[in-house]
Amino acid sequence: MLTSSSVAIDAPADLVWDVFTDVEKWPEWTASVTRLTGLDGPQIAVGRSFEIKQPRMPKLVWTVTDVDPGTSWTWVQRSPGGRTSARHLVSAVGVGHTLVRQELEQRGPIGSLVGALMRGMTQRYLGLEAQGLKARSEGMWRLRGSNA
Repeated sequence: MLTSSSVAIDAPADLVWDVFTDVEKWPEWTASVTRLTGLDGPQIAVGRSFEIKQPRMPKLVWTVTDVDPGTSWTWVQRSPGGRTSARHLVSAVGVGHTLVRQELEQRGPIGSLVGALMRGMTQRYLGLEAQGLKARSEGMWRLRGSNA
């Protein structure tokens, strides 16, 4: 099952990337994450793991499997009978504008069932993350001065 969300952000892609990949600060700007901790360092890098606590969810550990610096990263969470991957894409759209897309894919017999049952909450959380990222990135861009 694939669930996705996109958001247009009025800030440069490099700034959005920096905000998005500073994952331990997500609880500051999205209500979909209450705690996010790097288990072997705070930076997004292949092989690094992150413990994430979300409302109405158990703590889960996600491991980064792919990074294209400045453009995308993917992390994966595995459970018995399921595998969830989350891909995060950042694309420049003209000068000072960025499109962010998140794709969450749930596989396996249990993962697909959980994905179907939780689809509404998953869409809501992706929306909260998109709007929070937009607000944080655009706010930082205004503070830095969009002419900087």
